[in-house]
Amino acid sequence: MQQADWIPDWFPRSRSPRPPNTPDPEIIPGIPLDLFETQDDTRLGGSKTIVQTLTPNKSDSSGEPDGDVIIRHPEKVVVEKAPLDRTMITINGTLGSGLYWRCGQILELGGPLAVLLSFLLVGLLAFGVMQCITEMLCIWPIPGALPVYVSEFVDEELGIAVGLAYWYTYSVSFAALVVTTAAETEFWTNNKSLQGTVIFFVLPVIMVIINATNIEVYGFLEVMFGALKITFFVVIMIAMVVINTGVAYQETDWADPTPSDSKAADHWIEAFFISLSIAAFAYVGVEIVAACALEVRWPKTEDQRASTDLSHRSQSETLIGRTIKFSSIYIPLLATIAYTIGGLLASFNIQWNDSQLPRLSWTQDNDNPEMTGTNTTQSAFVAIAKDISAPLANCINAFLIFTALTCASTNLYVASRSLFALTSRLDGGPGQPWYLRVFAYFGKTNGRKVPMRAMVLSALAFCWIPFLHLVDSTGIGKFVEVLTEMGSVGVIIVWACECWAFIRFYHCIYRHQKVLKAQKISQVRRWDEDEPNDYPYRSSLQPVTAYASLMGCLFILVVSNGTSQWIGWKPESFLSSYMAVICFIGLWIILKLVRRSKWKLVDLSNSDKVIIKIRNLHEARFRGVDEKPDPPSLWNLYGLL
Repeated sequence: MQQADWIPDWFPRSRSPRPPNTPDPEIIPGIPLDLFETQDDTRLGGSKTIVQTLTPNKSDSSGEPDGDVIIRHPEKVVVEKAPLDRTMITINGTLGSGLYWRCGQILELGGPLAVLLSFLLVGLLAFGVMQCITEMLCIWPIPGALPVYVSEFVDEELGIAVGLAYWYTYSVSFAALVVTTAAETEFWTNNKSLQGTVIFFVLPVIMVIINATNIEVYGFLEVMFGALKITFFVVIMIAMVVINTGVAYQETDWADPTPSDSKAADHWIEAFFISLSIAAFAYVGVEIVAACALEVRWPKTEDQRASTDLSHRSQSETLIGRTIKFSSIYIPLLATIAYTIGGLLASFNIQWNDSQLPRLSWTQDNDNPEMTGTNTTQSAFVAIAKDISAPLANCINAFLIFTALTCASTNLYVASRSLFALTSRLDGGPGQPWYLRVFAYFGKTNGRKVPMRAMVLSALAFCWIPFLHLVDSTGIGKFVEVLTEMGSVGVIIVWACECWAFIRFYHCIYRHQKVLKAQKISQVRRWDEDEPNDYPYRSSLQPVTAYASLMGCLFILVVSNGTSQWIGWKPESFLSSYMAVICFIGLWIILKLVRRSKWKLVDLSNSDKVIIKIRNLHEARFRGVDEKPDPPSLWNLYGLL
């Protein structure tokens, strides 16, 4: 009996034999031979790169050269990760401190209705974005999937900028979550020595060691951590229900669900717009399954390799597709349900103006009569439990510390794989510019096929930030807030670019559907009624979903992030809202200038070039460059890196 299409294959099965080293790409049948030239890629720094150059299409009405189609063969992390591992990595990266901290912040800012709507609407946005990513990911689960989609269907330099923004988001979030852990420990003690030695040094080193283990060990730990985090979440939700149903029932704000913090917004709608951008931080991580595609091994036989049109879909490919669909589609939905219910339960158990709720750093005011008491950074769930039982509060606080630390470890994993996917495409050989050689150094794996260099750089890039927490300064909270907001803004930028890439991909295959069907190009014939099962996954209501998701991302980036300025100029809020956008656009422009690229999007009008692009992306699914690691030397710490 065939397994249901959406059920992931979480049980041990026999695996296909490991394929031999991937040979150089063959001439693609069905395309005239005179369209191709094969040469070394010296322009982009790719000594290990095969470049297939498409000569200008003489029939093109524009009469202008169409440019080059460049196919890279980068080094790859060659391992097999179980489907459950990928699912749990996504859960661990998503279920962090977002709900437990941001819920109280939104409640204080805009009341209970803002909590409900912000988590629900941003969750639907995340689901819409993942619909777009999933449709492409089921076709091409390839290394560095997110930047590759943008590079192939929108703009190559924009794809590089997306990859760097994605790496920055998770690298800086790793440091921010370490700071979050320190703030949670202040519920018990404010011992700076403990923070400096154990939290800011020992724990990050342990996380680096965990990430340095082979993928079997790391995957097992991720499964265990994910199971514990889900259990802790269920326990906390049950505690919230028990508290509300009789243990310590108190009047809540649902009789007037739309109050707002007058220090942050003049009206509730303004507070709600700000809440949307705050809630976005909680959903950072739903797209991690695309980063895990770096370590997906597509089992392949020689018969499949001999299939020149790559139309044959093996059982292994179908299993991978089901796993990706489960993680990509259902995790955003489950996160939306969990966050919405969790925020709703919290709003039933604490007043919106409770002095224990965390506040935006630029709105703190100890003289506000509605918010008396010391401003704290405690979680709303800890504050609720503290009013009931000190042991319960201690347990929940310990749960939150564990959640933050495991999320930080997963963020380090994603950051290292994102950086590796970018740098492994570079050539660090003699004759290349010095900066290419420097970046290419981090595109190598060690003997265990772990990208240690990229991981160490990702861990060290912002390791100095947690130590600033040791300085007694009122500005440190503002700085950490700017830091975390820049991370959440960065991932919204990535989401927007992925929606844009899908829109262009959708219209591309629609425009060329007759040619794709005539040449039997597999897995991109979305409208082929003769073989409806060939297309791996059709997301709902496209392209309306993609356009709506793109508009939602732009609304958060432009409107929601800027709403805090409506009440008056606030430098901290402006920096946290727009610094990431400014840096991203600046990086895109710099890349265009340095690479001397044309100021136009990728040409998808030529059917021959589109077919080549699709076939090369198909081929990328099977590539696994089994290169030997560099010999032990001082530069790689004798094999450690």
